[in-house]
This record gives sequence, C-alpha cells and structure tokens, in this order.
Amino acid sequence: MSKITISIDGFSSTGKSTVAKQIAKHLGYVYVDTGAMYRAVTFYAMQNGLIGEDDFNIKALINRLPKIDINFKFNETLGFAEVYLNDKNVEKQIRTLEVSSFVSKVAAISEVRQKLVEQQKKMGKDKGVVMDGRDIGTVVFPDAELKIFMTASAETRAQRRYEELLERGDHVDYHAVLENVKERDYIDSNREDSPLVKADDAVEINNSNMSLQEQFDKILQLVQMTLKDCE
Repeated sequence: MSKITISIDGFSSTGKSTVAKQIAKHLGYVYVDTGAMYRAVTFYAMQNGLIGEDDFNIKALINRLPKIDINFKFNETLGFAEVYLNDKNVEKQIRTLEVSSFVSKVAAISEVRQKLVEQQKKMGKDKGVVMDGRDIGTVVFPDAELKIFMTASAETRAQRRYEELLERGDHVDYHAVLENVKERDYIDSNREDSPLVKADDAVEINNSNMSLQEQFDKILQLVQMTLKDCE
C-alpha cells in the first residue's frame, strides 16, 4: 500500500499532537511534532537570557541558530518520541506555561521558521509521515495528500490545557491559561511569515464537543478514504 503525507494544522490546544500520535502509531507512520521544535528553540532562548517578559534579543537568537540542534528520540517505555535539544532531553521543560507564553513570538521570526521548515521537509521527504503544527499543509507540505485543520473554542482549549498542566503538577490559573491561548491565537494568525490559516483543500474539524475516540475515528476514516483514492 502506498504511503501518504498527513498534515494536521490548527490552533493551540486543539489536541493536534494527541491525535497525530494515535494516527501515526495505527498506520506505522513517523510522527513529527513541529510545535515541540519551536518550543525547544524558545526554551533555548529562555535558558540563554535572550527572551523575557520585557525584552527579546531577536538578533542574538538568529545568530545562535546554527548552535541549536533539535531531534527526536523514540522512548519505547512511553511509546512516543521525545524532544532533544543539543543532545539533552527537554520533553518536560518545553511543555510549561512559561514556554507557551513566549513560543508564538519565537515562531514568528522568519529565520527560525526557515531553519525548522527545512528540517521538517527532510523528515517527511519519503512520505509515511504525520506532522502537526501551524503551517504544515500550507508551507511545509502544500502537496500533502490529506490535510486536516483542527479548531475548538478558546474556552474549551484553555480548559484542556489547564487540566493537562495540573496533571503535570504545575500550579496554574485557568484565566491565565485562557489569556495565553487567546494571545497565541492572535500572534499565530497575524504574523507576517507563514500565518496560521486553513489550507483551501484542508478538512476542518471542530472538536469542541468530540471525545478523543470520536476524533480518532473521524480522522482515520479520512485517512482510509485518501489511501483508497491514491491506489
């Protein structure tokens, strides 16, 4: 059976990564979490004092991009690939609300996007990949056989993110999470370089009232239809 490229784009906290992992595992495809790559660059900037509440040394970050190496290593115990930044596992560190508060600003930098998009294209050149992010179906793989655009209300997404952070042991306030979601939506949708938009040929899925199983079943059905069309 021929393999296809599956792009899953959408707003933050719509569950893109969760369903992308499920679909990739079911199909035996490679899963790439592009959002984690931008989070890793953001974490690097934070660790090196390049970004904070009141300042962002964009030029310094651009100059240091050649020193930033990001890759994924599969963890058999967990069942998914974890993110490594310069050979150090940063999977947990990049998922904090603090990183979330800066990541959209870092992702808006053209030089950062150029570096990561180049890596992402290489990861998916042989097809058989499920990649999620903000610009996969529009920039990284505009010729992907199946494009999905996921959305949900800001309140629903904030609640999901809030519960996820609490489960991780983070002390967060729901309203702070909601404001972060709204701010990221605005920055992602209004940046000059590769803004978050739905590709013309993408299938939109609003999962505000869908269970994880319903979401998986819906997307798997789309995958099976696409595979049949490609035969």
